[in-house]
Amino acid sequence: MPTEQQYFEEAKPLTQYMDDMTTKKEESFSIYEKFEVPADDEFISVLNEKNPHILVITEDWCGDAMMNNAILRRIAEAADIEVRAVYRDENLDLIDQYLTNGGRSIPVYLLLNKDGEVISKWGPRAEKVQQFVTENREKFPPKEDPTFEEIQKAFFEQMTKEFVENKDFHLAVYEDIRSNWLQALQK
Repeated sequence: MPTEQQYFEEAKPLTQYMDDMTTKKEESFSIYEKFEVPADDEFISVLNEKNPHILVITEDWCGDAMMNNAILRRIAEAADIEVRAVYRDENLDLIDQYLTNGGRSIPVYLLLNKDGEVISKWGPRAEKVQQFVTENREKFPPKEDPTFEEIQKAFFEQMTKEFVENKDFHLAVYEDIRSNWLQALQK
């Protein structure tokens, strides 16, 4: 099986991945256009200095990826670091090493040091976003309930809208990535 660095070398740049999106592209670019990296942040300086590679495991149909990848792209541009993406469904051996609660949740961001070693994993959600999802899912009826599908579909539509428009979520994603990666990069 290839190493994470080998996956990175074969992956497509995040910019190309976003250009190639066929689902949720407009929404992702809307987030990208709105989000600004906070000014004077030591995080960007540390990223620029350490120059890690970021390997993204993603799919364009995923709402979390729609939001998080747009924010990651802004971070990468500000720090002048390289981010590349692989598709989860084409790389099950890779995602199966980075399961979240036993599932193939995405996106997953692998922070690789100069030796190509994984020094941090982030994803699929910032804590604040996870709280929003958890609180809303607790209101769902049991799966056997005849209204379950309809309620779930309505929530997914609401969630997509929140992910596109909620600037607090965008900042929460940024701050969560920042905290995780600063800790890993300053060891």
